[in-house]
Amino acid sequence: MGDSSTNSLGEGSNIIAGLNLPSNFGSGSIGPNIIGSRLTPDLSGSSAIGGLPSLSSVLGGQQQQQQQQLHQQQIGFSGLRNNFSIGNNTMIGGAATNLGGLSSNNNPQQLNMMAINGTLSSLSANPNIDELHLLVLQLINPEQRESVLLELSKKRESFPDLAPILWHTFGTVASLLQEIVSIYPLLTPPTLTAHASNRVCNALALLQCVASHPDTRGLFLSAHVPLYLYPFLNTQSKSRPFEYLRLTSLGVIGALVKMDDADVINFLLQTEIIPLCLRIMEAGSELSKTVATFIVQKILLDEIGLSYVCATAERFYAVSTVLNNMIECLVTSPSVRLLKHIVRCYLRLSDNARARDALRQALPSSLRDNTFAEALRDDVTVKKWLSQLLGVVGSPVEGGGAGGGMMQGAGGGLGGVSSMAGAGTVDG
Repeated sequence: MGDSSTNSLGEGSNIIAGLNLPSNFGSGSIGPNIIGSRLTPDLSGSSAIGGLPSLSSVLGGQQQQQQQQLHQQQIGFSGLRNNFSIGNNTMIGGAATNLGGLSSNNNPQQLNMMAINGTLSSLSANPNIDELHLLVLQLINPEQRESVLLELSKKRESFPDLAPILWHTFGTVASLLQEIVSIYPLLTPPTLTAHASNRVCNALALLQCVASHPDTRGLFLSAHVPLYLYPFLNTQSKSRPFEYLRLTSLGVIGALVKMDDADVINFLLQTEIIPLCLRIMEAGSELSKTVATFIVQKILLDEIGLSYVCATAERFYAVSTVLNNMIECLVTSPSVRLLKHIVRCYLRLSDNARARDALRQALPSSLRDNTFAEALRDDVTVKKWLSQLLGVVGSPVEGGGAGGGMMQGAGGGLGGVSSMAGAGTVDG
């Protein structure tokens, strides 16, 4: 990226564990996006995205307490103790405490810290936990934030409880959201620099920790934090800083869906994540396509997600048309890791009776012949999925009359994407 900071993926790390994604990115171009600019939140008050809180509501009148917090940092960090006192109260494991204000006991240097399940055991097992807490506290200091973001993004794999610490420490989430919204003016016109991209990607890496941790995932969704990332997914610039930004944002959503949590799927289906992913699947780089396809795959693997996509012909064909276009591209430039997720999406769609009938005609011919035989020679799993798919779908019917109700009234292509956006319920 051309500066001293590292990208949010870290050296040799993957956006989503288990995808086997390399740390380098494909150079594919990013095409035009059909989703309108209405995704960008209105920071002055109400949001253009349904349910997205304004930044002022997230900050929630806590700015006055930040002065107290900064005063605490100047006093210095005295270390954690077995019990964290706030006045006459004793902290209980798992309870979060507002860090604004000093303790009223006889030790004026003791910082008010939140207690998190497992933090004390982590402290005894890892002597660097003190340093971690100090770094997290420094996030609210604008002058130190950039270097702190970089250090925390490097350390996030070493501290399993980093997510609860980030979420419950006063001012931390607000500071991360400030990093995100400060980039919005650089999206249109596209003026994002490599340095700015690296900085916000380090903040997104910390949000990915919060999204994937079982103790903070529900809080993360309840606060509608993922919606702040959608303007990044909606960008269309082909430059590398924007590709890093899109890819890291996809990583946060991917970390959510990887948990196989029904609440996550329900939340995403009420937003515009499917049309955003479909556009990236069709026009992004290979790695962005892979992560976006993985997200769609995980949505389809949920029963509610499958019913949602197959509820109307427009939704089904919006998804299947993009999958078909991706298969056509893979004929000339094979990618086994991308083909794996595409085949899995088709196989899952075939579990729906109407979609299965439609796939009998809509399934690409290159999946029926030996086009990908050489590419899949060593991948037993994908060959098994493809064999199951062909066995379930069957041969195409002469004359193209198959498809039943799914074929009738189908808009075809991406015209049906708009019917997916923002629908809060599943029809049928």
